[in-house]
Amino acid sequence: MTVYYTLTFLLLASEMVTFCLLVSPLPYGIRKRFFRFLSESPIVAKVAYGLKITFIFVAILFIDALQRMWRVTAEADIARQTGSNVNNVQSETNFAARKFYSQRNTYLTGFCLFLSLVLTRTFYIILDLIHTQEEYAKLKQDTGKSSPSPDQTKQIAELKKKLEAAEAKTRDYEILKKQAAQNQVEYDRLATEFNKASGNVSDKRKD
Repeated sequence: MTVYYTLTFLLLASEMVTFCLLVSPLPYGIRKRFFRFLSESPIVAKVAYGLKITFIFVAILFIDALQRMWRVTAEADIARQTGSNVNNVQSETNFAARKFYSQRNTYLTGFCLFLSLVLTRTFYIILDLIHTQEEYAKLKQDTGKSSPSPDQTKQIAELKKKLEAAEAKTRDYEILKKQAAQNQVEYDRLATEFNKASGNVSDKRKD
């Protein structure tokens, strides 16, 4: 794997770790301070700006990998239709290796971009959940001192609905986290099996 795809894989791994931290069942006080730090820290803002630039390059790699995958697939189809290199085991292995590596690079960069969108959306959903919980706790405290007015009762009901919807979305992202981990394990297993089966393929096919 070339340097830029290795860096992309490390970025994907860091995204998965960050995603696990975001959806982890932290106590409310710790989660509140953690997300406040992420949303208000200037250092985090600079890092986020750098990551946006990085994802532009990842998007370029994704387009290039997608074009390579289409080209390799088209070459394999043409070879099968014309009957050339059908009996050449080495050529078939090279075609299979090129197709595998092009697909691997496409999935790697594509999932990296997809997870960046999921992380951004998850962060703002949880941040909105924390703000809603704060408003609900403050309103509940104010109404506890006196009998609530009809407007306050309606506002409390709306905040309860927002809390339920946000918590449901958080649970959905926890399910997505488990599925992402399972997909990563399956990807590693398939890559290991393929490398064992095509151990005679040269490294120049890996870019």
